[in-house]
Amino acid sequence: MYKCLTLNNLFSYILLTLKCIFAEKFIMAEELHIKAGTIKSEIYENLIPQLKALISSETDLTANLANIAAALKETFRWWWVGFYLVKENELVLGPFQGPIACTRISNGKGVCGTTWKNASPLLVPDVEKFPGHIACSSQSVAEIVVPIFDSNNQVIGVLDVDSEKYDVLDETDLDYLEKICKLITSIL
Repeated sequence: MYKCLTLNNLFSYILLTLKCIFAEKFIMAEELHIKAGTIKSEIYENLIPQLKALISSETDLTANLANIAAALKETFRWWWVGFYLVKENELVLGPFQGPIACTRISNGKGVCGTTWKNASPLLVPDVEKFPGHIACSSQSVAEIVVPIFDSNNQVIGVLDVDSEKYDVLDETDLDYLEKICKLITSIL
């Protein structure tokens, strides 16, 4: 069932889906069309073409990251979703959705800094058990961080997702968040 199923919304959803399938450049609809009550992988399969459409016609990285963060937060209702970008040998806070966050993170520090240093994603089901965890918010108990690479395979930033609940973030999220980060790389 759709959030608000009217003939207009259904028509818009069908048109959006067709445009995503044919990879045409167009302006993204003002709202996401996500089926309620589906399993997590189906939600991602529904979301990713919409994200692709959203960022395919926009050239500004900040705008694209902001919309991706908003789409992920709106879809999954996680505590915090955002990006840190590599600037002058630090990760610097970029577009995000959620409460205020740490502004700068050193290479190798915390989950984000470790992901950057190792150029490898991390799924941390309990942040208190992660050595050197940086607590930007005491509400956050689980975290996934995925690196974003440029065309030279250098880490230029990370996507950070925090949950205030245990057992919410899992391998399915990790797999699909990596796909979303590859979408970002494709537009750089």
